[in-house]
Amino acid sequence: MKLTHLLAGAAMAIGLASTAVAQDKVKAGFIYVGPVGDGGWTYEHDQGRKAVEEALGDKVETIYQESVPEGADAERAITQMALSGADIIFTTSFGYMDPTIAVAEKFPDVKFEHATGYKRADNVSVYSARFYEGRAIQGHIAGKMTKTNKIGYIASFPIPEVIRGINSAYIHAKKVNPDVEFSIIWAYTWFDPAKEADAATALIEQGADVILQHTDSTAPQAAAEKAGNVITFGQASDMAEYAPLPRVSSIIDNWGPYYVSRVQAVLDGTWESTDTWDGIGAGMVGIGEISDAVPADVKAEALAMKEAIASGEYHPFTGPLNKQDGTPWLAEGEVADDGTLLGMNFYVEGINAEIPN
Repeated sequence: MKLTHLLAGAAMAIGLASTAVAQDKVKAGFIYVGPVGDGGWTYEHDQGRKAVEEALGDKVETIYQESVPEGADAERAITQMALSGADIIFTTSFGYMDPTIAVAEKFPDVKFEHATGYKRADNVSVYSARFYEGRAIQGHIAGKMTKTNKIGYIASFPIPEVIRGINSAYIHAKKVNPDVEFSIIWAYTWFDPAKEADAATALIEQGADVILQHTDSTAPQAAAEKAGNVITFGQASDMAEYAPLPRVSSIIDNWGPYYVSRVQAVLDGTWESTDTWDGIGAGMVGIGEISDAVPADVKAEALAMKEAIASGEYHPFTGPLNKQDGTPWLAEGEVADDGTLLGMNFYVEGINAEIPN
């Protein structure tokens, strides 16, 4: 599943050509899947929106709508935002992909930016972060720190982004601890504190003493804190209120610089449809402070891995690696290509679970 450029109609091309001029002021809209106070994914996107206001001052007006369900509701919300006069609209969840494309066809003069998807048009860009780089570091720490050798993973939806994260964490936990086992619970939500807490509790009851999450609330952190002797990692945001334990580090999504540059491009009349997939090196993925609950040697190893990934010296998906069924995937020293990663629909060898349809 490569990032594909969808052909747009001639009318759209003409419309875009006529609007590629500098503007005195830009109205930028943001569509959020969760509440701005979720402490995770949406919180960080909203921090990015605030960074736009701070950087561009009276040249920009920002608006947002929070807790917009994926699907038909999203198409209505995006349409309403376009009708309200937004010049550029950021739609910040995977399930907004088709609604974004549909609305973009109707509003060729509006620029759209879709997070974590792969469908583009002349007035639709896509952007995402290489979260799997952070998962590799989390997996290393998790594999070193687990005492039960059981690691629990709260997954949102079975899409490539989430599967990549599970694989990356598992590969790096297994490298340092051959006895490690992963248990995965699919929550089928990005944000539902009750479901997330239940999933964390179930994993802990199954013996997991490390909980990883690809959901957006701090509920798993609270469940781990209540259980005791369980470590966690912040997701999307630092979740530092749970440090030094259970939260021992985090993946932080830093959207601000990207949002500022894209709104500035609209102001300058230089905006073009692009796809962006940046990671630790570019600063789009941050690693939250590793707390003193992590042994000094493990912390040093994790920081060394962070530097190696940032410099390009190390790629988290480097062979030898097999697929779950034992068939060879990557030979010794071979690095996964972006196309395979973007469409990842398989587990690596050793994960004893099935990917839901």
